[in-house]
Amino acid sequence: MKLLRILATILSGPMLLIGIIWVLQGLNILPGSFMTGQIIWAIYGAPLALAGGGLVWWVNRGVQSR
Repeated sequence: MKLLRILATILSGPMLLIGIIWVLQGLNILPGSFMTGQIIWAIYGAPLALAGGGLVWWVNRGVQSR
């Protein structure tokens, strides 16, 4: 279980960050890429950002009680 938490900690930040970037580029808010203005990237990025945020929550949910 400890290994799973370590892996989730390592993966959650990049997942959240990349997902947010993809959403912003897909919605044409963050310009400068071939992905800018293509809504499909917002569709791909939203679940990735939610999964990353869920992992952040899962990893940190027991920290307050310790």
